[in-house]
Amino acid sequence: MSNPTVSRFFEWLRHVSVKVLSRFRISENTFMAILAVAIGLLSGLCNYAFRQTIDFFHWLVIEQGMEFFDISWHHWSSARWWAILFPVVGGLLMIPFGIWFKKDLKFGFSSFLEQVNLRGAKIPGRTIITRGLASAITLGTGGSAGQEGPIAQIGGAVGSQFGQGFKVSGNRLKVLVACGVSGGVAATFNAPLAGVFFAQEIVLLSAFEISSFTSIVIASGMSTVVSRALLGNEIAFHIPPYQMGSHWELLLYVVLGAIVGVLAATFIDVHFRIKDLFGKLKIPRLMKPIAGALLVGLIGVGFPQVFGNGYDFMNEFLNGGGTLYLLLALVLFKAIATSITLGSGLPGGLFAPVLYIGAVIGGAFGHITQQLFPAMAISPGSYALIGMGAFLSAATHAPMTAIFLLFEMTASYQVIVPIMLSCVIGTSICRHYKKESLDTVELARAGIDLEAGKERNIMKSINVGDVMTTQLETVPESMTLRQFTDFIASTKHTNFPITNIDGELTGIISIQDFLGVVFEKDLMDLVVVKELATSEVTTIFADENLDRAMRKIGYRNIEQLPVVARDCTNKLIGIISRRDMVSAYNKALMARTLEEDGDE
Repeated sequence: MSNPTVSRFFEWLRHVSVKVLSRFRISENTFMAILAVAIGLLSGLCNYAFRQTIDFFHWLVIEQGMEFFDISWHHWSSARWWAILFPVVGGLLMIPFGIWFKKDLKFGFSSFLEQVNLRGAKIPGRTIITRGLASAITLGTGGSAGQEGPIAQIGGAVGSQFGQGFKVSGNRLKVLVACGVSGGVAATFNAPLAGVFFAQEIVLLSAFEISSFTSIVIASGMSTVVSRALLGNEIAFHIPPYQMGSHWELLLYVVLGAIVGVLAATFIDVHFRIKDLFGKLKIPRLMKPIAGALLVGLIGVGFPQVFGNGYDFMNEFLNGGGTLYLLLALVLFKAIATSITLGSGLPGGLFAPVLYIGAVIGGAFGHITQQLFPAMAISPGSYALIGMGAFLSAATHAPMTAIFLLFEMTASYQVIVPIMLSCVIGTSICRHYKKESLDTVELARAGIDLEAGKERNIMKSINVGDVMTTQLETVPESMTLRQFTDFIASTKHTNFPITNIDGELTGIISIQDFLGVVFEKDLMDLVVVKELATSEVTTIFADENLDRAMRKIGYRNIEQLPVVARDCTNKLIGIISRRDMVSAYNKALMARTLEEDGDE
């Protein structure tokens, strides 16, 4: 940790804690639970501060701007064009962050997941301020994003700082980060179970352990207590009692789940296409957030519902508000505005926009089915509610989080069956088209598979071409067994590529192949190695990674692999051995460990 005062405080606190633990014989699990209480309390306070900061910028820029320019969202007038300036102000305010805290702005939720699961879960404490303030500016000035991702990172940073301060390492530090995440999300929605499953399902990748689960539950509960003490027993969405007119409606929820699954896969694709476009845009880096904010402002002139996290408008949709045409339009424009906001570099989360898009999809579906089946007494608001959860489940591949979030928001057992049907169907269809979720697409592009673990991801990050040797020990096809005997006496390898007169790879021979005839003295000058060699050679390309190379070696139980050119699979360009791969892995592991220690 960079702050020496904080470091000394934690050192003193750790020293006192060790004495207390020894005196009262407190177990490690109990100590983790005590830390979870503290992390939950601080996560709840951070959530409150974050929300107040968002409200401040919303009042300063949007409310004061609407009053100054005499803008109304309910009635069209030419003054509404001034609304373009609201998100642009946010883009301009982001310039100092882009200059001094560029690394923190790029630390999105995908990077957060990588840091937690693969890089030791050591999150810099400064991100509590920098990431939180920058995200509050984006949301408060009208950027189309969510507050849940940033507050999850803020809570995670709180947990990480506690863990680092008490010298907690390994999986325990990861659990403390998850405690902070669960606390932040629980306080946001006043939904402790949703916070628990968000941390368990999305951050810890569903790796269940009773000890970690206990700590996460404690942190989530304590954070919710703090939120309710400061804000009252206020819920994020004001939802009327859920009702289902007929059991036949379950078939309609199945159809809704299928539609949501397809649209969620489409949204993932569109979101990253727009993000890639901003990445390729040839303008100064600091201008990209301003350009993105300008585009969001233009959309907001016609559809002000896209501004901010959209909680107020979601409440309208959940209560049956909004015309069919408005809801259909918002499916498109909210998705585009969100992708532009985040793709241009403005910080924020995807959780709220995903809920929003799901709500308008469900609301539109409810209006259509209401017209098609007037006798069924269909409530569009109920379909908006189920659509909200189903789209969240499909886009994030986290059905349990969505199911428990809706259950806690409605406090109704009637919602369980419809939301389970829609979530499971939507998630299955989305996963069919998009294996990666919104949170893991960027990691997959970088060759990172969180579920594979740290070791395999290090192997995946290294190409064969960076490790292979070009000093080849090859054997010509015409070499006799006697010559081969002399050859292997001077080498340390046990298998060798065989090449023809043109230097092309034609086979491979191992010492094991040779042992069968080594005692046949009469054959030593008559038989050439080609007759004993294996013609079906397992090869690899230079641009493939070590993980794949190690798998190929493991499948065939061989010591080394010939590396061939992609344009000519008989052209031998190098050789890679198991020993080379292990050595490269150890070097990369050491470099990554030093990098993690340097970030503390």
